[in-house]
Amino acid sequence: MEKRELLYEGKAKQVYATVDPDLVIQYFKDDATAFNAQKRGTIVNKGRYNNAISASLFRYLEEHGVPTHFVRTLSEREMLVRRLEIIPVEVVVRNVIAGSLAKRLGLSEGRELPRPILEHYYKNDALGDPLINPWHITVLGFASEGELEEINRRALQVNDSLRTFLQPRGLILVDFKLEFGRFQGRLLLADEISPDTCRFWDAASGEKLDKDRFRFDLGNVESAYAEVHRRICGVA
Repeated sequence: MEKRELLYEGKAKQVYATVDPDLVIQYFKDDATAFNAQKRGTIVNKGRYNNAISASLFRYLEEHGVPTHFVRTLSEREMLVRRLEIIPVEVVVRNVIAGSLAKRLGLSEGRELPRPILEHYYKNDALGDPLINPWHITVLGFASEGELEEINRRALQVNDSLRTFLQPRGLILVDFKLEFGRFQGRLLLADEISPDTCRFWDAASGEKLDKDRFRFDLGNVESAYAEVHRRICGVA
């Protein structure tokens, strides 16, 4: 598939047009950011790992009834995806208290929740992706009530499917971020699923195997991404 002009560049990916107006190429970079891009750096091979991890998980989710934008992998750092009208709402699913939930509510990190919590954030870097509620989403026209209901249902379905997939691989899915978009009248799961967008903890030791190692200078960042890649994709 021929790569054409750059359509968008974000903190972790570049998106390129193709000869097909319905398809774009998503290129995964090694750039790393945290705290709304106040901290910047590079994680060696992150793009390669995240591309492979996302492709594996998108395939798995498609097999289990979750429609996604994924079409196929093109190279170690590129995947072909459907061109979506992205809904400007990030959905966060939380299974364990961690991150901003612990900070906002003064809770101890690490406690498993009795059932998942869904949170919604307005996708706007300039505003720091603020927390919003369903009223904001529907009244301001980010998504219809029907779309929001489907987004929430799909997010919980993704959570159930991924936890089932990750449990025998010794990974706890602490929390994760999802994005959705519209494509020919359908809602599809978009973006990526990787250690950039998920908190993965080792089930035996509790070791963090995700971008928190970069955020908080925990060290061994590259090896954490490589370990998640090995467990999910089955290769070094």
